Amino acid sequence: MQRTLDTELARGLEAFAAAATIEELETAHVAILGRKAPFSQVQKGLGSLDPDDRRVVGTRVNEVRAALTDALDARRADLSQIAEASLLEADRIDLTLPGRRPRPGSLHPLTLVERQVISVFTRMGFRVAEGPEIEDDWHNFQALNIPPDHPARTMKDSLYVSIPGHPELLLRTETSAVQIRTMQSQPPPVYVIAPGRVYRRETADATHLAVFHQVEALVVDEGITFAHLKGTLEAMAKELFGERRRVRLGPAYFPFVEPGAEVGVSCFTCDGVGCRVCGNGWIELLGAGMVHPTVLENCGYDSERYTGFAFGVGIERIAMLRYEVPDMRLLVEGDIRFLEQFGASS
Repeated sequence: MQRTLDTELARGLEAFAAAATIEELETAHVAILGRKAPFSQVQKGLGSLDPDDRRVVGTRVNEVRAALTDALDARRADLSQIAEASLLEADRIDLTLPGRRPRPGSLHPLTLVERQVISVFTRMGFRVAEGPEIEDDWHNFQALNIPPDHPARTMKDSLYVSIPGHPELLLRTETSAVQIRTMQSQPPPVYVIAPGRVYRRETADATHLAVFHQVEALVVDEGITFAHLKGTLEAMAKELFGERRRVRLGPAYFPFVEPGAEVGVSCFTCDGVGCRVCGNGWIELLGAGMVHPTVLENCGYDSERYTGFAFGVGIERIAMLRYEVPDMRLLVEGDIRFLEQFGASS
């Protein structure tokens, strides 16, 4: 038994020292101190010895176990330190290397379109007007000649805000309410555009969103005619879609204008000849018309002295046409593969 203990001590110290990894050390641990190892067999045999021999061999067993355990712990600490040092070296940052350039960002296509529309009109002398996105019924509907029983209200599919004591509040369905607030706040002349978000109870599809963006224009002054409206629309179309664009106005009904018109621009793909994009050479773009006298009177303007025109267009609509985007939802999904295409446009 004594010879076995001496042999196992030497073998164990050598095996622990030779282990190059924690895994190899654990394998050596099992081989030297495991239940089936010779050292353990000596421990099990102590009970068969007479008391004097058991005392001598037992003392040697304790000495060998302590020596092996100390050697095992020391080697485990050394290997752990080596492993940690290797990990730190692998993660070491070379501060002398050049840094990685961050990917340049770009403006969103809706921002690009809105900024260009604003630029077009401010260069024509318009100013930008803004208003609250939560509106009351009077500014959003009634002042625009849309009374409570008007069928046009069913077309808006409004989203009302639940605020106790204020049942008339809703998320604005169009930025026309900004035009009303502008006319209430100043006397004529008025030359403003009103960009902003609007809200309707819509099911999102390729051409509709529940939250989208509009920009509306309002002009009120003495002697404003339909010719001024058409000239302004032509200037906008040429700036946004190219110098060759032509404008077509067809009769349409909107409660807040009289007369009203649907406005189309000549197709920028086929130049008005007819193609798969437009069908007949024209692309419907927006609604417009001369401001209804009732709207002017509601804002305290003399409708006998002043006339005006107004029109509104969806920013998403312009972006889809300009950038040939097939689905409006692409504009709001935040897919970097789609958005990075507009980097050069910024």
